[in-house]
Amino acid sequence: MKQQICILGSTGSIGTQALDVIEQHSDLYEAYALTANNRWKELAAQARKYRPAAVVIANEAHYADLTKELEDLSDIKVYAGADALKQIVEAEPITMVLTAMVGFSGLEPTIHAIKARKKICLANKETLVVAGELICQLAMEYHVPILPVDSEHSAIFQSLVGEDDNEIEKILLTCSGGPFRLYDAERLKTVTAADALKHPTWDMGAKITIDSASLMNKGFEVIEAKWLFGVPAEKIQVLIHPQSIVHSAVQFVDGGVKAQLGVPDMRLPIQYAFSFPKRLSLGGDRLDMFRQPLEFFEPDTNKFKCLAMAYSAIEKGGNMPCILNAANEIVNEGFRKGQCSFLEMGEIIDKTMQSVAFDGNPNLDVYLQTDAEARRVASELMKKQLQ
Repeated sequence: MKQQICILGSTGSIGTQALDVIEQHSDLYEAYALTANNRWKELAAQARKYRPAAVVIANEAHYADLTKELEDLSDIKVYAGADALKQIVEAEPITMVLTAMVGFSGLEPTIHAIKARKKICLANKETLVVAGELICQLAMEYHVPILPVDSEHSAIFQSLVGEDDNEIEKILLTCSGGPFRLYDAERLKTVTAADALKHPTWDMGAKITIDSASLMNKGFEVIEAKWLFGVPAEKIQVLIHPQSIVHSAVQFVDGGVKAQLGVPDMRLPIQYAFSFPKRLSLGGDRLDMFRQPLEFFEPDTNKFKCLAMAYSAIEKGGNMPCILNAANEIVNEGFRKGQCSFLEMGEIIDKTMQSVAFDGNPNLDVYLQTDAEARRVASELMKKQLQ
């Protein structure tokens, strides 16, 4: 029988590539439910092509348009709203949920999917950044596997296959360095969102591309790796690797290092999460080691303070990573809209982390309250910057 997949965020970069994987292996997989936040036209087009049982548009303002667009397809159910996202993942035919939504909004649907005992293919890193301890506890309680989809975490996961309980000495988390890797601090003062969106190796959505430019994305991945692999942050080393060929590596206590290499193609980690432990054929470019140099550099955390703040947040623990994430979502959008500068993003996040009440033992309600409060504080700080 075909595995039925729910894609949370099907119109984004990960979601569209996941649908390509499903199409390549239509004998094994089927899209049962597709969701989007605002892109109702793209969601409608996907519904016509892949014929899922249901679609969900998170922004209820688009429900009427989406319903009208799909009114001739009576076999596809159309839902809207945040509650519908949480409910759709619980549908009985679904065997796995790909969480490809961006930001904090992916947290609650993921929790509902875990409680419904669905296999989680995790591309929404903010889920573990914000509530890693809670998510890991729930996954253990409900005996649900969490398979990483981020290229770096998939690489670590692949490097650990067959290693059983062999002790990890260090995780080597690679990073392209983004478009500003060689910029000095003075030049960073004047970079624009358009500059930041020119990522050198990956084709990603706007929010993640900005996070990659500030290295906040890599900071989030450090936090994510801590929870996924049970390794403290001090044993996770970030390496700038401009070619994005070595997707990440694991160093063991005997000094041996295992790495996963490949061309920058997100379909590979998506498919591996779907098919694990099997490897399936995948069309696309192949790595040519004869023509590909491999370089590695240390990140400059004085110049890119967001990476340092992420390490600080995970060391503090509790709801501090939640504060970090909420503030970052606010300034990331603000930077894209010209409401703050590239360097001001880090300043606002830092001040928000110092201002919002700390809770060392948060539950879901605390995470929700913390997220709202941190967004309010960061928004107010950003407005002051504009004055």
